[in-house]
Amino acid sequence: MTARDSSDNTTIGSTKLVPDVNFDVGFEKVAEPNSTQIKIIIVGAGFAGLACAIECKRKGHEVVVLEKFSEMKILGDIISFGNNAGRIFQRWGLHETFWPICTHHQELNLHNAQGELICVQKLPSVQFGAYSYNGHRGELHERLFAFAKSLGVDIRLGQDVSEYWEDEEVGEAGVISNGELLRADIVVGADGVRSKARSLVLGYDDKPKSSGYAIYRAWFDTHEQGVDRDPLTDYLVKNGDAFYGWIGKDVHFLASSSKNGRALSWVITHKDEADIKESWSFPGKMEDVLAVVDGWDPRCAAILSKAPSCIDWKLVYRDPLPTWISKEARLALIGDAAHPFLPTSIQGASQAVEDGVTLAVVLQLGGKSDVPLALRAWEKIRYQRVRRAQITGETTRDMWHNADPGARGAAVELPRPEWLLGFDAELHAYEVFDGIVREIREKGYELPRLPPREE
Repeated sequence: MTARDSSDNTTIGSTKLVPDVNFDVGFEKVAEPNSTQIKIIIVGAGFAGLACAIECKRKGHEVVVLEKFSEMKILGDIISFGNNAGRIFQRWGLHETFWPICTHHQELNLHNAQGELICVQKLPSVQFGAYSYNGHRGELHERLFAFAKSLGVDIRLGQDVSEYWEDEEVGEAGVISNGELLRADIVVGADGVRSKARSLVLGYDDKPKSSGYAIYRAWFDTHEQGVDRDPLTDYLVKNGDAFYGWIGKDVHFLASSSKNGRALSWVITHKDEADIKESWSFPGKMEDVLAVVDGWDPRCAAILSKAPSCIDWKLVYRDPLPTWISKEARLALIGDAAHPFLPTSIQGASQAVEDGVTLAVVLQLGGKSDVPLALRAWEKIRYQRVRRAQITGETTRDMWHNADPGARGAAVELPRPEWLLGFDAELHAYEVFDGIVREIREKGYELPRLPPREE
């Protein structure tokens, strides 16, 4: 099976996919339903789990999604999908569904703590042949969930997955959910940072640690909170959507309006060494929030104080896992269960989408008889790219938090490299699969290696 990307269409094998330049076409399946006879259980209906389920449906796999919540609610605040994930959503025909509810700012206006404008960075909506999508996490999730359901994805809510298992002798894996034993060819743990699946993959319970930072974050209606009536804040909404930021020692603060200025979200990252053994998300106290920007540009306090409430979110950290797949390669971790990202990477959700899409492709190529080999190839395809993307979150945070007071322009710009945003996870998987499988067969499976700077 070959992959070809041309200016007017994209072909995989004999199947023509939706061209990236046509955003209005509907979903096109790549294989007939259940044609591979591969059965997949996905635990978690977040962005990682839903993206994996949707692409598995495209690739002809049979998929069941188990979600612990009994109903899906519109929760959270801002989430960002880079162009690399955007091209996948466009291929699924979701542009017209997502675009009306997204943020439509075109630049980041970045200031130092004294309020001096130090950078105006252009942020085009379309770059590297694809859109980016930034909007309310709950609203975008609601639409992706509805899309998965419309395709016939079997999503079961209110599921308590208490146990994971695999048995290579019979070539199966499965879970116990609500006391019921469920069997499949592969189980995908898309159950987030508190993943239960992680312990089976690693053979031990991996404990998170504090990253040394936390975020206060909020999302609210601008008119209700008077953002449009205060000269210290009205510039965020009076000309549509806007994106403003301030950086200082060990702190950065970002504020972004959405829906033509009708909604505002802000996040402020600061030093925090709190113990996160039990929980890492709490209601925030506004006096603590304002203390972070004491002595800063007065616009910062004005924006922050408009929020009726906020969340205090401790940023947890995990050392890179030595592997994302179980011993018998019948269980895989994707998204936050495998690799939590710092928000400054602006890639956590996008890499979760790439995980699911790539997994669906390699299972299609490997076939039912070679599921473990396909899973090992998937890990090899994904591991170094994901870690390289994770590192951008650390370097961007450090760049802003340690910026020289005189830093200007490119010295403080958000990195937007083509290797990251111009990537097509689906086509890449088709292109490299055969070579990676050949290498595994010749040399045997080895644990993935970290990028060179960390070895």
